[in-house]
Amino acid sequence: MAVRLLQLDKKYAFVIVAIRCLITTSAWAQLGPTGGRDTSFTVRKSYIQEKKYHPEITIVDSTLPAGVRVARAIAYSNPVANRKLLLDVYSPVASGKTNPAVLMIHGGGWRSGDRSHNNTLAGQLAGKGFVAIPVEYRLSPEALYPAGVHDVKAAIRWVRANAKKYAIDPNRIAVLGFSAGGQLAALVGTTNGNKVLEGTGGNAKQSSDVQAIVDIDGVLAFIHPESAEGNDTKSISAGTYWFGYSKEQKPELWQEASALNHLDKYTPPILFLNSSVDRMHAGRDDLLAKLKPFGTYSEVHTFADAPHTFMFFNPWFTPTLTYITNFLHKVLAR
Repeated sequence: MAVRLLQLDKKYAFVIVAIRCLITTSAWAQLGPTGGRDTSFTVRKSYIQEKKYHPEITIVDSTLPAGVRVARAIAYSNPVANRKLLLDVYSPVASGKTNPAVLMIHGGGWRSGDRSHNNTLAGQLAGKGFVAIPVEYRLSPEALYPAGVHDVKAAIRWVRANAKKYAIDPNRIAVLGFSAGGQLAALVGTTNGNKVLEGTGGNAKQSSDVQAIVDIDGVLAFIHPESAEGNDTKSISAGTYWFGYSKEQKPELWQEASALNHLDKYTPPILFLNSSVDRMHAGRDDLLAKLKPFGTYSEVHTFADAPHTFMFFNPWFTPTLTYITNFLHKVLAR
């Protein structure tokens, strides 16, 4: 009996040590980079889930509008050996004039998702006179924050470097994102000229500044009373996977990635499109209050009772497209 108790003591001691290691070291070190793709978030899966609560919804028709051409799978950056980052370009047919561009960032908790999630919206925006550019970026199974930020800024520099080829006006570039992509769009747009987050990735002589931000249900502040991101009590959160550290271990990283902490008089106009899930826009109202003294133009449109993934489904897609189009035409007017 004494021997068995000793074995049990050793067993529980090992468990305690393991728990302490998980708490005191980075999640990244514990979990390790898988290098593989996380395909857990898809529009189809979201549709099946939300259909239970919203039986009236339908997936938006993805037919490409007339007069739109697409160039797919273009490499825009090579951040590490044997890794090319890709984007697609949806353009109006040649008209002899330049058009504003919209760089589009997909969601998926900084861990999953695919640039193809933005294809339908990209086609519709191109049909409205924009050059729409869905882009991929390195996710947490592949690289920690701020790699994804660096990638998006590299994509913007690529857009400027190739503006002439795709009839883009380099002085009229917006960044748009949904969920994790919305958080990235807000962060990228509020850090125009920030050398710390610029990174490398090609076209270093070009600017990564943008002239407008569209944040679709993306968090504005991580360490904030409204934010649920970073709660690791039941399982490791998407944010902790992305940063590699919990809020308690490296709060400075979580603060740096919060758009709320980067506002100034140069912050570009922002459009917020939100679902009924309040935690998905944590920090938005504080951000608007901080922007007010600068006179920065902003809009907020909330869809009552809409799920987080509302932008992919009818009846919310058409008003989403209308709000985006009207906002961008207003703030990116020649």
